[in-house]
Amino acid sequence: MERRPLDTRPPAATAPSSADADRPVTELGEFLRSRRDRITPEDVGVRSYGRRRVPGLRREELAQLAGVSMTYLTRLEQGQSQNASDAVIDALARALRLDADERAHLYALARPAPPKRPRAARPEWADPGAERLLHAMGEVPAVLMGRFNDILAWNRAGHRLLGGHLDFDAPAHADDRPNHMRMLFLDEHTRDLYVDWHGEAALAVASLRYVAAQFADDRRLAELVGELSVNSPEFARLWAGHDVRLCTGGTKRFRHPEVGELELGYEVLHLPEGNGQRILTHTADPESASAAALSLLASGRSRSGRSRSAWG
Repeated sequence: MERRPLDTRPPAATAPSSADADRPVTELGEFLRSRRDRITPEDVGVRSYGRRRVPGLRREELAQLAGVSMTYLTRLEQGQSQNASDAVIDALARALRLDADERAHLYALARPAPPKRPRAARPEWADPGAERLLHAMGEVPAVLMGRFNDILAWNRAGHRLLGGHLDFDAPAHADDRPNHMRMLFLDEHTRDLYVDWHGEAALAVASLRYVAAQFADDRRLAELVGELSVNSPEFARLWAGHDVRLCTGGTKRFRHPEVGELELGYEVLHLPEGNGQRILTHTADPESASAAALSLLASGRSRSGRSRSAWG
């Protein structure tokens, strides 16, 4: 199924509607509600009747499309039924026109792991093999990120591309190491780095939503989301949108203070251990201006020929 573009609109002021009174409180319920809200009855051939409080599908309309009872769907949204069959989940995914990532996210929410005591907020440490690979990449900018986007390690090129205003050894300090989500939403240097900041922000939040479902018992997630929601209205709006995306690759455009504009392909290499750690790499088309700029950046010099950082 074709991917839908993520919502990258700037945040707008919204007022609570009367429809919020029956808003479900579980993560699964919120996700289903958010997907219902984006589909109109006309989209799926449902005849609309009566005065509608919201433009999206009503709960009973989704139940009808998926072939489940209204009572069962309500119990599912409220977390009172955690044994949904594959047939029910697939029917809901089809009715809501979910893409592959959204379908996987729905399965993760509908089939939660048995409740555990919340994990202590202990820091992650870089996988040793992944860190060795990182530093063997030479001029390829690469960053090793933890499950919730803590920067666990970066090579010289990755540091100069994404965090030249920070100390190179900062990831080694577990108590206050850089976090890419914090950098993206709370650090003006990082915000200025991306030509399409709104698109980058939307993708980052959608990726965090996807990963978060796999580690729902980790207290650090709640701490990070709470901090960013309080300090960034843009993050709060995007998080409330419930978009999900497994980030694997694409193109990013940078406006770098040392070497100017770059258009780079990126790949996200998820470690097979399933611990949420992944390596983010950046490459440029050979012989392109971006490739020349990357080479210049990796050499430790700017376009002016000076080795001093221009991050300010």
